[in-house]
Amino acid sequence: MKEIKDIVLAAREAVSENNAMVLATVVKVEGSSYRRPGARMLVTEDGRMTGAISGGCLEGDALKKALLAIHQRKNRLVTYDTNTAEGSAIGLQLGCNGIVHILFEYIDLQRADHPIVLLESLLQQRHEALLATSFCSDRQGEHEGTKLLVKDLTAGIQSGDAPMPELTEYINLARTNRQSVLASLTRPGENKEVLIEYLAPTVHLVLAGAGNDAQPVVETASLLGWEITVLDGRVGHATAGRFPKAHRLITGPAEEVLQHIAIDPWTVFVLMTHNYRYDLSLMKELVHSPTPYIGSLGPKTKLLRMFADLQQDGIELSQKQQHNIHGPVGLDIGAETSDEIALAIIAEIKAVLSGRPGGSLKFLRTKIHAENPLIH
Repeated sequence: MKEIKDIVLAAREAVSENNAMVLATVVKVEGSSYRRPGARMLVTEDGRMTGAISGGCLEGDALKKALLAIHQRKNRLVTYDTNTAEGSAIGLQLGCNGIVHILFEYIDLQRADHPIVLLESLLQQRHEALLATSFCSDRQGEHEGTKLLVKDLTAGIQSGDAPMPELTEYINLARTNRQSVLASLTRPGENKEVLIEYLAPTVHLVLAGAGNDAQPVVETASLLGWEITVLDGRVGHATAGRFPKAHRLITGPAEEVLQHIAIDPWTVFVLMTHNYRYDLSLMKELVHSPTPYIGSLGPKTKLLRMFADLQQDGIELSQKQQHNIHGPVGLDIGAETSDEIALAIIAEIKAVLSGRPGGSLKFLRTKIHAENPLIH
C-alpha cells in the first residue's frame, strides 16, 4: 500500500500543477521479473516518476513510452522481453529471463472514476479489496485499463463499471483464494485479459511501550509505510516529539488503551513496555483478538511466565493462539543494539504476514516468488 499512497500523493501534486500524467502498471509477467503483476509507477508530463515497475532497468524506456501516451492521450500496452538482444539494447541486463507486459494508462481527469480515484478510495478504508485492470494482449482491441474496484470482499461492487458476467467466476476465485487472478476472455477478433488484483489493507503496527528502544521500531516500520500506533501508561513518554512518525499516540491503563484500537487481521502488536504487569494485561485481551502477531520483548522465561499466569487466570491458549505469539520477538540475526533489534522485529512481522519462514534466500530450493497458478 505504500506505493499506492506515494502515487496518490504525487498525483494530487500533479493535478495542482496542471501536469498531465500516466499510470504504468505491470499487468502480466511470463518467466522471471523483478516486480510482479500489480506493480505501479506514476509518470508526469515533466518527467517525474513515483513508484517502480522494475529494479530500474525498465524505467528509462518506460518514461519515453509514458510521455508518448500522454501526447496521444490514449492507453498503450508495451511488452519488454528480457530474453532478447533487443532487451539488452535498452538496458535490460538483469538477467531476469522474463517477459513483462506493462499498461500505460493516460489519466483523464474528466472521468469520475479514473485510476487515481480508484487507488485513492483504497486508502480510505481497511478492507481487503479487488482491483481489475483490463487490456488486450493481442493489441487488436481497446485497453480499457483500471475499471473495477471491489472495496470490501464481503460486499459487492463499490466503484467503477459493473463487471462483465464472464468476470464473476474470476472475482469469486480471487476473493476465495485471496490471490490475484489473470482472467482470459477470448472473443472473436479480440483477446481481452483482466488482471484482478488482490489487495490487503495497510499493516497497522501497535507498539505497547514508548521507551527509547521503541523509537527505532517506529522509524523502521515507517519506511514500509505501515500505520503506527504507540501506546503507554506514561503520559510523558508517548509524545509526538519522541515519536514524530507515529500516526496515533494513546496513553492510559492497560485495561483501557485497547478500547481505542480497532483490531483486525492486519493489526500486529509488539509488547515492549518493560512493565510485566502492563504487558500481561494486554496479552490477556490480545489472545482473544483477530491479530495474527503478538511480539513479546524479553527472554523466553518472561513469555513462559506469562503463559503460566494466563493459565492461572483460566485462559487456556489454543495451538493457534500460541502460534501467533512470538517471544523473544524478532528474527535471529544477532541483533544487539536497539536499531538492530528493531530491524529483527520488523523483519519477523513481515515474514509472518507473508507466510514465509524468514530464512536466507541462499538456501531457498524454489523460486523467490512462488508461482501463482491463478495468474499464469
